[in-house]
Amino acid sequence: MAIRTYVCGLDAAVNIIGGKWKVLIIWAIGDQRRRFGELRRQVPGISEKVLFQHLREMEANDLVVREEFDEVPARVEYSLTELGHSLSAALQPLNDWGSQHMQRTGTAVACSYS
Repeated sequence: MAIRTYVCGLDAAVNIIGGKWKVLIIWAIGDQRRRFGELRRQVPGISEKVLFQHLREMEANDLVVREEFDEVPARVEYSLTELGHSLSAALQPLNDWGSQHMQRTGTAVACSYS
């Protein structure tokens, strides 16, 4: 497998978080452990298949930790790694900008996480 080279830091970041779902998943996890069903409810519009795929990719990129509990029924929880937390902190100014934009344009809606 060839190692990808990047044009700049933004290129590297967008490669890791590409698309709209991954940043919303990171935002939904935040500082808490979340079960798959919780994430599914926190990120409206995402299919189970896409959520599962993105969580696997994010785990491979060391953004998310998947913890399995040996229980019946099975329980799995997801949380952010240190790298995931640093990305979440980097997304905060973008969230603030988006919130201001929504207010300015009158498109503000209730957000389940902030």
